[in-house]
Amino acid sequence: MSNLYVTEPATNGKVIIDTTAGELEIELWGKEAPKAVRNFLALSMEGYYDGVIFHRVVPGFIIQAGDPTGTGMGGESFYGEPFHDEIHGRLKFNRRGLVGMANNGKRHTNTSQFFVTLDKADELTNKHTMFGKIVGNTIYNVMNIGNLDIDKEERPIVPPKIRGIKIIENPFDDIVPRITASERKAQQLARLEAKRETEQREKRAKAKKNTGLLSFGDSEEIPEEQVTVKKKSMTRKDLVDPSDIAPPKPVKSFVEVPTSLKDLSESSDRKEKKAAPDLKEIRAQHEREKAGSSVARQADIKKMEEDLRRLKKRTGEASDSDSDDSERRAKRRKGTSYLEEELAKYSRGRGRAAAKAGKKRGRKDEEDDLLKELSKFSSRVQQADAEDDHEPRGITEERGSEGVQLGEDGQELEVDDDVGWMRHRLKFQVDEKELTRRAEEEYAVIDPRAKARELAEGQRKEKDGHRKGPRTAGDVGRTRR
Repeated sequence: MSNLYVTEPATNGKVIIDTTAGELEIELWGKEAPKAVRNFLALSMEGYYDGVIFHRVVPGFIIQAGDPTGTGMGGESFYGEPFHDEIHGRLKFNRRGLVGMANNGKRHTNTSQFFVTLDKADELTNKHTMFGKIVGNTIYNVMNIGNLDIDKEERPIVPPKIRGIKIIENPFDDIVPRITASERKAQQLARLEAKRETEQREKRAKAKKNTGLLSFGDSEEIPEEQVTVKKKSMTRKDLVDPSDIAPPKPVKSFVEVPTSLKDLSESSDRKEKKAAPDLKEIRAQHEREKAGSSVARQADIKKMEEDLRRLKKRTGEASDSDSDDSERRAKRRKGTSYLEEELAKYSRGRGRAAAKAGKKRGRKDEEDDLLKELSKFSSRVQQADAEDDHEPRGITEERGSEGVQLGEDGQELEVDDDVGWMRHRLKFQVDEKELTRRAEEEYAVIDPRAKARELAEGQRKEKDGHRKGPRTAGDVGRTRR
């Protein structure tokens, strides 16, 4: 029997690997490969695979990961030493998406590295432990990793990285990790910090070298940071004549300024100190002036309005409308705007029904009015339809016109009596013969029972024909005997 038709055993574990190229959902065979599955789950609990890259991609064959060094030469197992292979007769590398343990080319050298097949790989069967399979749509993420650009050494130019592994189903409840993921991260940070300190220490040690010597082509390059060293004098101080040593000249800490210039500078400093403005006082004074000016302006406006009103009274031009306008303006100044006044007018006389009733109407009354208007409109449509039915064909004149009616308050109300548009109808010309012809050409009904009946009828006719065929004299004689 071919390997393709061998049924795989049921899985009992499940994990999700979160990578920078998407998630990989893996189901595990814990019964068939317990050592490999236990090793993989324990390392995942310890955070061993966090930050590990896919260091090898062979297009059309496998993708490989699990080495913390990223070189393909590192990795360690949960047991502290390489563990044995687990070969099962029903687990074969006969398709893509199968997960197996990688080794160093020899049997029983499994550590932490694993691979995922990109296609059928019969050469790996019975040589590597298969402990899981990719399920669901995450197989497309595996294929995307397999299509990455690689260099001559089969390393991805931009390698995907494992962010973390989430355990969904664990068939081994007795696994006790040696270290937690948080503790491993703390250890890695401490190692990085120690490495950084050693590098800085080496840089400082190199910077203390004497770089004043000549350097040749074969010698080491001079670092950019050069340290200058002061040379000591080679003369003996006890042999030097004190008279030859000139006394040190006094160094003035400042340049002497003439008295005339000193007076000028002092006077200018005093003026600057006196002229230093007090900003708070200036702002307060400005606010007082502003408030005083606004009050004075309001007083002037009121005085001008009173004078204007007095003048109108003298000339007799004052009226109720002026007083109403002044009251309206006063109200507007208090806080009501022109828009609010107009809205109040609209709300007081809203709709014809409110004008007729002259009282506050509720929502129910408005709904009743709306239903009445709808019933009127439907009756008009029915009337127009009836008139169109009684009207002889060929007449396309639209009746109705726009009239003018008077309301209760004597104002003209526009009424639209045009009902011609209500008679419009949508008609289609249907060619039944064309439809029948197209149906016969395009659609064919095949009944398998009819074919069976035809075959049975043909066989029956053949039998009847053999029975009713002409017989010879010999045949008849044999029949009589």
